[in-house]
Amino acid sequence: MKHRLFREQQLNCNLETAWEFFSSANNLSEITPKDMNFTVLTTMENDEIYEGMLIDYYVSPLFGIKMKWQTEILKVDFQKSFVDLQRKGPYRLWHHHHEFIPNEKGVLMKDTIDYELPMGFLGEIAHPLFVKKKLEHIFDYRYNVLEKLFNEK
Repeated sequence: MKHRLFREQQLNCNLETAWEFFSSANNLSEITPKDMNFTVLTTMENDEIYEGMLIDYYVSPLFGIKMKWQTEILKVDFQKSFVDLQRKGPYRLWHHHHEFIPNEKGVLMKDTIDYELPMGFLGEIAHPLFVKKKLEHIFDYRYNVLEKLFNEK
């Protein structure tokens, strides 16, 4: 079964600053809860994303179990949006669409994640018990970090 998580946040910065921050995989560690033990493994020379780019990570999504996660950048619309797709990792499907919409206050950032859990029926039982809560925790943490980085000046 496909699930969707949607978040949006107003950032008080210009489009160039928002794009530079979010299109850098190296900044993901900064906006991911420490208990996830998130580590970017891929070395990026200029840190500029491009279609077809593969990025490898270590992450501990549940119960401290360390696993590899690989995403591919499927689509890049410079300073407007990009899409990453999990190639290897804990989900059956992970499709994350990042959007950046300039406005009079700065940039409205939108995240739409479509995801499916592995293990069929067992995955669906786990979803309301802890997976959904864990994802909400991750994105709540991200929201709070971004508020401090971009909106408390």
